[in-house]
Amino acid sequence: MSKLRLYSRLIRLLAVIALGTLLAALLVPMERLSHRELMGVRQRMTRWFMARLSNALPFRVSVHGQVPHKPMLWLSNHISWTDIPLIGRLAPLSFLSKAEVRTWPVAGWLAHKAGTLFIRRGAGDGGLLNQQLGRHLNSGRHLLIFPEGTTCDGTALRTFHGRLLSSAIESGIELQPVAIRYLRDGKVCTVAPFIGDDDMLSHLLRLMNSEVAEVEIQLLEPIDSQSGNRNELARRAHAAINAALYGPADSPEVAAQAA
Repeated sequence: MSKLRLYSRLIRLLAVIALGTLLAALLVPMERLSHRELMGVRQRMTRWFMARLSNALPFRVSVHGQVPHKPMLWLSNHISWTDIPLIGRLAPLSFLSKAEVRTWPVAGWLAHKAGTLFIRRGAGDGGLLNQQLGRHLNSGRHLLIFPEGTTCDGTALRTFHGRLLSSAIESGIELQPVAIRYLRDGKVCTVAPFIGDDDMLSHLLRLMNSEVAEVEIQLLEPIDSQSGNRNELARRAHAAINAALYGPADSPEVAAQAA
């Protein structure tokens, strides 16, 4: 029965990915004919695709809080690549991702066509990147970043990096903190995290062969980007997400963020 479940889930997932590939391919002639980049269309099609993709994953999702109607810079903790479709189904979002994702087979191409903005780790072009993010926000589009800069196992938050929050400050755009967690039998799920030396295929097979996990997504109170500098805003977002996930705990990571 376990093998049958795995194969049926994989077939459904591949069908969704094939559909997404077709939709992304259709964007190319559409943009050529219109002679402009159709970011709004990209975001709406991406949201539709993310909803189908997340439905093909072994998760039962609950969402708490209000989805903002005006453009915001969303900040979320980061546990797995699955965070992207699960949060991406909530609103027409664009994402900021590490440059390596652009080279992933199929997934990288789909991310590019969905309007993902890519960043190179350690690249000294923070000013130019913030300008790019600012233009995106000023065009009236939601954008989500993972300020930890990497994934974690879901037991604690890493430090939030504030350098990319300058785009929200300069644009006068509010911050939307998002807390996501994966649970199995009321405990932190150990299957969902995509960390360390994990490769995409191995992780996907483990995930698709597992029992259904609970996913809780909390959309927290927005933060006024004019209420502090980028480091202060990063600490406030970190504290809000940490409290939503773990309560007011004095873990080493929280102490380091507050320092």
